[in-house]
Amino acid sequence: MIHRARTVAAGFADVGLTHAEELLRRMSPEGREQARREREAKARRQRRLMVRLVVAAVASLLIWALLAGMATAGVALAIASALMLLLTTLVFTRADPRAPGREALTQAALPCLAEEAVVWIAAQRRGLPPPALQLIDAMSRRLDELVPRLGRLDPRSPEAASIRKLVAVELPDLVEGWRAVPISMRRVSHADGRTPDDHLINGLQLIGSELAKAGEKLERSTFDEIAVQGRYLELKYSEDDRLP
Repeated sequence: MIHRARTVAAGFADVGLTHAEELLRRMSPEGREQARREREAKARRQRRLMVRLVVAAVASLLIWALLAGMATAGVALAIASALMLLLTTLVFTRADPRAPGREALTQAALPCLAEEAVVWIAAQRRGLPPPALQLIDAMSRRLDELVPRLGRLDPRSPEAASIRKLVAVELPDLVEGWRAVPISMRRVSHADGRTPDDHLINGLQLIGSELAKAGEKLERSTFDEIAVQGRYLELKYSEDDRLP
């Protein structure tokens, strides 16, 4: 009974400590930087929605202009209005609220995967040990760097599949597995001599390292593409210059 009471008390103490750590993190420069990245990701989603709405409006105006010369003004306006309503409905249907939790990662299109991962990581920070917080801050920066590169990557390529598995499957499995451990047991060594906190930190280090390798590989691929294109232009136009 006494042992159980001590365990419960230790659990409550750990909960209070994690809340205090979370408050300090939010006030820190890293916490403010993370909040900035979340706002930017939300703003990018809103911009994409606005662009789609503008495209829908322009398409409706073009249809109205084409029909105005072939039908009465009322018929042309009715058809254009119906098209605008249909396109707007489709835009908002495809822009449903972001799926909660890890579903946002599994359902994200490849160009948006890194942005969704940054938001997901921010939501998982509460209660993480300080070394893990430093690792996921570095991971968020790597994911920010991957955003433009993922937009150019073929979703069917092995590289895309590897990044998606790493970010949408293995990272959530690691963090959720750690959260399933009772708070009072997360710093207790097990048979292998490691604590659940140790396993979490080691796993985050490995995932961060793999993300860094993936980013370097994509960067080399981009350099190779521009080098090939430059060489092609040199050969083509240098050859043309030598012609009489």
